[in-house]
Amino acid sequence: MKREIRWWYSPSLQKDMEVAVYGHYGFALLLFPTAGADYLEYERFNLIEMIRPYIEAGKVKVYSINSINKESWLNRNMSGYSKAIRHQQFNNYITEEIVPFIHMDCQGLVPIVTAGASLGAFHAANSLFRRPDIFSGTIAMSGSYDLKDYTSGYFDENVFFNSPVDYLYHMHYDDYSARLLRRHNNRIIIATGQGNYEKPSATGDISNLLSAKNIPHWADWWGYDMPHDWDTWRKMLPYFLGTLVQNPPY
Repeated sequence: MKREIRWWYSPSLQKDMEVAVYGHYGFALLLFPTAGADYLEYERFNLIEMIRPYIEAGKVKVYSINSINKESWLNRNMSGYSKAIRHQQFNNYITEEIVPFIHMDCQGLVPIVTAGASLGAFHAANSLFRRPDIFSGTIAMSGSYDLKDYTSGYFDENVFFNSPVDYLYHMHYDDYSARLLRRHNNRIIIATGQGNYEKPSATGDISNLLSAKNIPHWADWWGYDMPHDWDTWRKMLPYFLGTLVQNPPY
């Protein structure tokens, strides 16, 4: 399996940011780390190994990026305003730097599916819902899609427009974004276990909002033996990726 580590100084974040790239061909899978983790997290916890057959077969090319969560919502020493600004800078990094890098690296406008677990699931889903013109689907595992779960009561415009349960609720049925999201068919996958430390109601909340806007999606509740942990995600990611490989987002 081809593996490369790429990095550059990010103008959006004003710091060096690394990207791990796995594979040689296929649609792009953009992985967001959990909580305060880094771009090699999915490799360390063997999720990359679990999807190796799809990578080596040229079905998917994986891009695992760094997070800045410790410089935002997980940093107790920052003001809510500063955290929200840093979050928006991260959004800019994704759309203005990572997306062009993927297209350049793949030598074309390859479809990009976002994915992640826990806080990474939030970023993966939020990226798609905010920019369905750029992204082609998501695999969000064990996430919460209410940013207010992380803001300790702080709320402003940046929080609103990065909190899917808030902005999707106010999205009109015929909004441009809603129409684009409907085109993604069942490539919007929101999954959760029901074991220890999971929050299945978060999947229900976002699924209800998507259904209210008539946006096709796949909400999937796994068993009570599936906790908020790596054993669950090592099963989920290859399972859902396999369904996308059978119905690729081209």
